[in-house]
Amino acid sequence: MLKGKVDKTNLPSRHVTEGPARAPHRSYLYAMGVSEEEIHQPLVGVATCWNEAAPCNIALSRQAQAVKLGVKHANGTPREFTTITVTDGIAMGHEGMRSSLASREAIADTVELTMRGHCYDALVGLAGCDKSLPGMMMAMVRLNVPSVFIYGGSILPGKAPQVDEIPEDFRSRDLTVQDMFEAVGRHQNGELSDAALDMLERVACPSSGACGGQFTANTMACVSEAIGLALMNSSGMPAPYESRDQYGVASGDAVMNLLERNIRARDVVTRKALENAARVVACTGGSTNAGLHLPAIAHEAGIDFFLQDVCDIFRDTPYFVDLKPGGQFVAKDLYDAGGIPVVMTELRKAGLIHEDCVTASGRSIGEELDLITREADGRVIYPIETPITKTGGVVGLKGNLAPEGAIVKVAGMSPEEQVFTGPARVFECEEEAFEAVKKRGYEEGEVIVIRNEGPAGGPGMREMLATTAALSGQGMGKKVALITDGRFSGATRGFCVGHVGPEAAHGGPIALLKNGDVITIDAVRGELSVDLSEAELEARKADWAGPRETIYASGAVWKFAQLVGATYKGAVTHPGAQAEKHVYMDL
Repeated sequence: MLKGKVDKTNLPSRHVTEGPARAPHRSYLYAMGVSEEEIHQPLVGVATCWNEAAPCNIALSRQAQAVKLGVKHANGTPREFTTITVTDGIAMGHEGMRSSLASREAIADTVELTMRGHCYDALVGLAGCDKSLPGMMMAMVRLNVPSVFIYGGSILPGKAPQVDEIPEDFRSRDLTVQDMFEAVGRHQNGELSDAALDMLERVACPSSGACGGQFTANTMACVSEAIGLALMNSSGMPAPYESRDQYGVASGDAVMNLLERNIRARDVVTRKALENAARVVACTGGSTNAGLHLPAIAHEAGIDFFLQDVCDIFRDTPYFVDLKPGGQFVAKDLYDAGGIPVVMTELRKAGLIHEDCVTASGRSIGEELDLITREADGRVIYPIETPITKTGGVVGLKGNLAPEGAIVKVAGMSPEEQVFTGPARVFECEEEAFEAVKKRGYEEGEVIVIRNEGPAGGPGMREMLATTAALSGQGMGKKVALITDGRFSGATRGFCVGHVGPEAAHGGPIALLKNGDVITIDAVRGELSVDLSEAELEARKADWAGPRETIYASGAVWKFAQLVGATYKGAVTHPGAQAEKHVYMDL
């Protein structure tokens, strides 16, 4: 805790609060009720993605007040601000999804600009939905200020009414939004009545908080702890619990400790910390989107940590946490079983954690884990000696169809289910594929190809949950495979390969496929290939007509498409720390 008068000689806020020339600036602060003492304390940005778009974000404003109490307790002056978020559950399955990945960049950019413009000395960031978590963490690392991340928490599980109208499998399990997307497929298939669908949609999401399974939000929340930017166990407690506020207070207090000790975000986010984060994604069967977001966070630190690096760690990490969509349980269950600290304790037993990485508390990962007394419960968290499978729940693929790589979630799939060969059924966009799926315009044994959905070509790299969930709802999730240069929701299950690179708009092999081409997906060997010779692929490339024209010729989505880089590097939009000529904190 900082005590007495603070020397601001080396803090950014000196540009706003110190010396006679800053009298106009101080007058603005006095106008808001800030006291003289508070003006001359460190100024701490408290950034939230609060909005009324979805339950993921609705509790963030309340939690920010708790963070501010913690900052004040430690003699800092909190300054709250908000930024955008695009919630994938609302944006899914239509043009709105093109805004999703671009919003990650906008979140990082707007937090950076707010911090720079007002010269804040440290940052506590609160986020609740898929892209807002990596976006906030990217801003922390980009600015390289003392930073603490805090997740808004997960939603409580839904429960179906115990009525005959609703199929027994819905009644007997906890519900998440994934079940609603799959219910649409069941409804299209005539297996679910209008009345049953209506009842389910009213109970599937019963509270504030982000999607309950190990989808992208909870995956990246687990990453925040494993990478060291969040306090241990802070990500697990469900959003509606007002006792979450203790983590907010502790996070505000923690950022002041980091500021006093000059521990900055890049001291936390190192190569070893990124590897720890990838381990946790793998062992929890996390979202394939981590293969996009971890390289993007690394980029802000000037670290080359690409899709293949992530997948190399996935390959030799046991999968031992039984979470939806591949498993049975939701985030609340993981929290009740001891959360990420217990998961990381199991990883440590196998020597799979770098223990010397510093965390938001100022202690190392090893020191934090020394404090953990709980053990794996054998139900949600299996002992690492007896994992669900011996390799991670997410696998990287390469081959002549994906020279820059691709990624697939295999959590919950047997080894026999992880190899698939079949003829291609090619669609030029997601809408085309979804319409065909609705009409059963595909055959069992086919590989559905959805192209022109990459970051630049989509534009926006949309998620395909509507299509994959409809397939699962039709009972075809294991009878067809799907590949795309777009993304999949963390809620996707079935044999679905995303991030195929280079994308179609860049002339990657996925752009050259034709109906009937025989595709092999082998997640055991890590291969994605098409049965075509190099000569045939080169001939098709010579005849390729070029990228498909889109309707996005101006605005934010166009701007994103012009700037975005390769998927395997994180689909980032600026040169990153390797090109920077200054560090914000030192200006």
